[in-house]
Amino acid sequence: MKVTVDQDKCCGAGTCVLLEPAVFDQRDEDGIVELLDPAPAEKLWPTVREAATVCPAAAISVTEDE
Repeated sequence: MKVTVDQDKCCGAGTCVLLEPAVFDQRDEDGIVELLDPAPAEKLWPTVREAATVCPAAAISVTEDE
């Protein structure tokens, strides 16, 4: 799995951080998403997928390994 974020789309809702703080964080100054781990461990994949699905700004992209 490869994760990318589009900080220009991010609205700072923070749902991703609540779901998976090992992969996502927020900048202190404006709450915009920061990607901590672009290739998370397999055990984190379900919550990373959920974070991408529930992101209100669609700022998180997940690419599955083939």
